[in-house]
Amino acid sequence: MTKAGLVTAHTGDIPRHNPCAQCGTPIARPDWIEPGKGRVSYLWTCRACNYRFEAVAIFGPEAIEHPPLAA
Repeated sequence: MTKAGLVTAHTGDIPRHNPCAQCGTPIARPDWIEPGKGRVSYLWTCRACNYRFEAVAIFGPEAIEHPPLAA
């Protein structure tokens, strides 16, 4: 992967204290963040009950930056 293909995350952009989908305990931060076209997937692990789940944020077409058509 080229450096231009890497996605940088700012600490303010990362969701925090998401409640566990099983027991409701707040989780400080996701274990894994995977950006995709028009979406970002987050993998969460609850330390209280060991439940793991994925949450997906889907963005509207106006929020997606398109690469230039020509160089």
